Amino acid sequence: MPSPLPNGDAAPRPPLPSATSSPPLNLLILPLRLITFGFSLAAAVSTATNHSPSWLRFHSFRFVFAANAIVAAYSVFEACASAYEIAKGGATLFPEPMQLLFDFAHDQTFAYMAVAAAAAGAADARRLSAAGECSGFCVRADVSVALGFGAFFFLALASLVSGFRLARYVTGGSRRHT
Repeated sequence: MPSPLPNGDAAPRPPLPSATSSPPLNLLILPLRLITFGFSLAAAVSTATNHSPSWLRFHSFRFVFAANAIVAAYSVFEACASAYEIAKGGATLFPEPMQLLFDFAHDQTFAYMAVAAAAAGAADARRLSAAGECSGFCVRADVSVALGFGAFFFLALASLVSGFRLARYVTGGSRRHT
């Protein structure tokens, strides 16, 4: 049967929507960013207010504090960027490909940093508990570590969403370029 199009071309496919314009994804990633911010801020504050013995004596708890403070700052920036994107109907702060790469790369990097800090803190907290060297310090250290793992979990979910957005952009392009 002869092709209905000249030269045997296939019928053109409808363009895919932009990776940044999908309201369900934009509305999904904003709460993930806010929840990550809450967990990481709580972990940083919990670590910073833990005394006797001072958390500054332990490298792992300094890492827990620093990593969660950085993740909190990044999450609040990304939450603001997501809110801006929703408010402006899909317009991003940076050019679309750069924004998608920025989000995915930083989500991955900070998620790995958060889980590494939580794991290091968990190892020291467990070691201190087993040695019987602490009372309330270990409980607060465990809380800080658990909150750090919570921040990692929600940042990992945000990373999955940003990775999906990037993959969708790479395979289908932006609505502004089709």
